[in-house]
Amino acid sequence: MTSSTETATSQRGERKVRQGRVVSDAMDKTVVVEIQRTTTHPLYRKIINRTEKLLAHDEENTANVGDRVRVAETRPLSKHKRWRLVDVIERAK
Repeated sequence: MTSSTETATSQRGERKVRQGRVVSDAMDKTVVVEIQRTTTHPLYRKIINRTEKLLAHDEENTANVGDRVRVAETRPLSKHKRWRLVDVIERAK
């Protein structure tokens, strides 16, 4: 016999987790995280850098600019916020 929590988590699936740097912490309980990834150009085969900025929910306002953080996908929290701060990997120097 399975409990209701086990069935709910098995149906939901895996959440996306990303690592990036905090580029702004000016808002209350929100940080802007910059995610960088490298990809190959489909025609020219040159390796290019792609940057994506995510708004993440930071409940305790723990992250500062320059910190390396881990964010996870979550339900929509506001118009643009769909990520939450999991933990701070490395503090800015």
